[in-house]
Amino acid sequence: MNFTETTIPSFDGTKLYFSTNIVPNAKASVVIVHGLCEHASRYDYLTEKLNTRGFNVYRFDHRGHARSEGKRVYYSDFHHLIDDVNAVVELALQQSGELPVFVIGHSMGGFATSSFGTKYPGKVKGIVLSGALTRYNTQVAGRLPMEFPAGTYMPNELGDGVCSVPEVVIAYANDMLVEKEISVELFNSLGEGVGWLKAHATAFVEPVLVLHGANDGLVSELDSRQFYGEIGSTDKTLKIYAHLMHEIFNETIRDEVIEDTISWIEKRV
Repeated sequence: MNFTETTIPSFDGTKLYFSTNIVPNAKASVVIVHGLCEHASRYDYLTEKLNTRGFNVYRFDHRGHARSEGKRVYYSDFHHLIDDVNAVVELALQQSGELPVFVIGHSMGGFATSSFGTKYPGKVKGIVLSGALTRYNTQVAGRLPMEFPAGTYMPNELGDGVCSVPEVVIAYANDMLVEKEISVELFNSLGEGVGWLKAHATAFVEPVLVLHGANDGLVSELDSRQFYGEIGSTDKTLKIYAHLMHEIFNETIRDEVIEDTISWIEKRV
């Protein structure tokens, strides 16, 4: 397996941290899109499992997160989030040649990924969503838009809700690359983005696997059920895992969740 790390320019020149895990005789490529405040390296275990099954993996840090450039944990426009995913997918497509490309998006990365599929249909072979913010049924930041002065930041209080595995929660809290504050502008941009995604639900026609933990305290599983019901996809699968919290790829039965994901992808290669 060949691992590389570099930076790539996004649509506006912002340099994004970008890593590749390339395996010999790969059958497909997978782009992983992480969630709010976290970073690409939190998906090492998932990447390893994908590599073992013959998938190349492409990862990046969102702008303003971890090792990427950009104002910290800030968006003035939700389309920047979508267009960053598009820039990474374009590079993955270029490097993958004839290989099919799939995208896995978690949480805010699930918003970015489902919105990418809506805005840029037909580029990838399929999309997997994990605990994706596609509606706003759990108002984790309160009512949006927030009426705070521009430039206001809130503490990152997501940690307690990420997982039922204590080690994961402790590791998250101690992770130097996990961002500790979130801008009001980011929350407000996401609020607008979720409205846009809902308004364009029928434009989402990609093959999609929608996964969610029933006990997710950060993003309601109702988001996934509503998204699933409203989208235009003909090839769509929904699975809600009993008892699991937000980070289903880090939960107690993560191997089962990853197996469900890989099996779904394998059937579409």
